[in-house]
Parts: sequence; C-alpha cells; structure tokens
Amino acid sequence: MSTKGIVNSVRSFRKFHKWMGIVLAIFLLLSALTGVLLGWKKNVDLLQPPTQSGVDKALTSYKPVEELARASLLAVDSLGLTADNFDRIEYRPTKGIAKVIFDTGSWEVQVDATSLEILSVAKRHSDWIETIHDGSIISDAFKLVSMNILGLGLVFLTVTGLWLWYGPKRIRSLKSKG
Repeated sequence: MSTKGIVNSVRSFRKFHKWMGIVLAIFLLLSALTGVLLGWKKNVDLLQPPTQSGVDKALTSYKPVEELARASLLAVDSLGLTADNFDRIEYRPTKGIAKVIFDTGSWEVQVDATSLEILSVAKRHSDWIETIHDGSIISDAFKLVSMNILGLGLVFLTVTGLWLWYGPKRIRSLKSKG
C-alpha cells in the first residue's frame, strides 16, 4: 500500500473510530459501572442480602417446597406478593436454607429449610442492577441486540485503534525509505 493510501485509510478510520467511540461510550460507561456494582454484590449487604445459616443442613430433614413457598408468602404478605410473583427458589445446602426470590420488586426471603423460620426478608438490588447491565430492563430482544452491538463495537474500536497507532508508524517508515 502506498503512503497516500495509508494516509487516506488512517484518516477514514479516525472518523469511524471517533464516532463509534462516542456512541459506544455511553453504553460502555453504563455497563462498566453496573459491572463494578455486580462484582461487589456478595460483599456489600445493600446490593444483595448476606446468606444466613439454618439450623440443620441435612437434606433429608428439609421441608417440602410447598411449605417453604407458603412460609415465604406469609413473610411478604404486607408487600402484596403472591405465588404468581415467584421467580425461583434457590437451595443452599451448605447453609441449610432456601432463598425464595420474587420477580416483582426484587424481594428475597431466606427460610430455614428444616424449621421454616424466616431468617431474612430483604430487597436484592443486584437483580435490577443486572437488568440495567445487560439491557434486559428494556426487553430481551434489546438485550440480545445491544450486547452484540457493544461486543462487535469493542472489536471494531480495538482494530481501528491498532490501525490508528500502527498506520502513522508505517507512514514514517515508508517516508524514511523513500
């Protein structure tokens, strides 16, 4: 490639790199900030409630899932949550508990899996932060499209950034030989 061709290429890539960088910067900043928060979720009680410990860790003494669900619903009765709001139930065998997580309001109830004692009722701020982080706060389709654009945009910025670094070196090298 001639010196003139490299110069034109670097100039074109500089424009694309600049505008792509400006557009992606907003999404990158949002993703980076929420990513930092998610990285700390197990260490900051405000982001995700600490996991409590139950009395008995023997799986054979765990109560049936229906009883765990009923106990958790009683614990959040004042919040107006129902069985329709269940997102999932996570068992923690090493702790002897079950976490009943609701999809409405990001609430979590930690229940002793054997005695059905309510150990904790708290908000899981990490859940809604995660929906912002991955774009699913808007929709699953937006999540898929935006994460692909973000990923491909980063690849594009990396490649153009390398060319913006190497191109001028190549031009100087060709001029010094010429």
